[in-house]
Amino acid sequence: MKSEGQRIEQAIALRLADLPEDVHGARRLFNGFLEGLPGLVADLFGRTAVLYNYADPPVEGEGLIGEVQNMILDLVPRVETVLVKTRRSPDREAQRGLLKYGERTDRWIREHGVRYAVDLTMNQDASFYLDTRNLRRWLLENLAGKTVLNSFAYTGSLGIAAAAGGAARVLHVDLNRSFLNVAKTSYSLNGLPIDRRDFYAADFFTCAARLKRAGDRFHCVILDPPFFSTTVKGKVDLSDSARLINKVRPLIEDQGVLIAINNALFVSGASYMETLDGLCSDGYLSVEATIPVPEDITGYPNTRTEDWVADPAPFNHSTKIAVLQVRRKK
Repeated sequence: MKSEGQRIEQAIALRLADLPEDVHGARRLFNGFLEGLPGLVADLFGRTAVLYNYADPPVEGEGLIGEVQNMILDLVPRVETVLVKTRRSPDREAQRGLLKYGERTDRWIREHGVRYAVDLTMNQDASFYLDTRNLRRWLLENLAGKTVLNSFAYTGSLGIAAAAGGAARVLHVDLNRSFLNVAKTSYSLNGLPIDRRDFYAADFFTCAARLKRAGDRFHCVILDPPFFSTTVKGKVDLSDSARLINKVRPLIEDQGVLIAINNALFVSGASYMETLDGLCSDGYLSVEATIPVPEDITGYPNTRTEDWVADPAPFNHSTKIAVLQVRRKK
């Protein structure tokens, strides 16, 4: 039986074979939740390695984190900085990340030729989600000349991909203005013009209602909500995706597309498809495609050791991404 170190080293070696030559590229190096060590996740953002210690209590994961730090510095020569996020620490700064090696974290990464600003210590996560890489390529390649609503935008990466691909307009909506400021920095990095009206800090339900009243419609709406959130205006609950989808359907042009994402671990792929099929039964929605999550996120056939919390099939990961075509009543 392989030791923990051997298992991690094998997983990292597989990622290195697919690592972009661009030193500003980003990849997951190890996903312990699927590769046998659920207390550990390791990501690469440019020249910064980000290690997540999920152990409870955190001290139980510190030895392994130190071992993996040394392993990455040995195996990945481009790494100049190591940041450790201790997710269950009582210290907020430790949750956001503390430097364990090097002097400064990277401030941007590049993917498919597009630059994305990152603020690796802004939040408990790293401000940029690696699991939607294939979706960003789809948005980059398919929305030239289109109008886009990027709801639950976070730091804007999905909408930025659309804008970089030539979208006519992208409206980014998120409740947190600080996240939208990161999106603006990404615009600057790519030489994209910034219209402050397209970075709207507002509650999703308030914004959807306002846009509907104004008669605004978009060729594409991106719906990527957090798995659970409650505000005074409404509740986001991914066990009820139909409600959120129906909120944005009136905002989509005839023959437009809805990108519907459900990233809840506890919602199976079959259950999510059943929800989508139910919405499609009226003939005005149809599932045109599903977009897989990259293998560095899912793990590889010979590194995967853990079962899913809920089977994501027909999707390949709990981040379940569907592209739906929209028809409107004449």
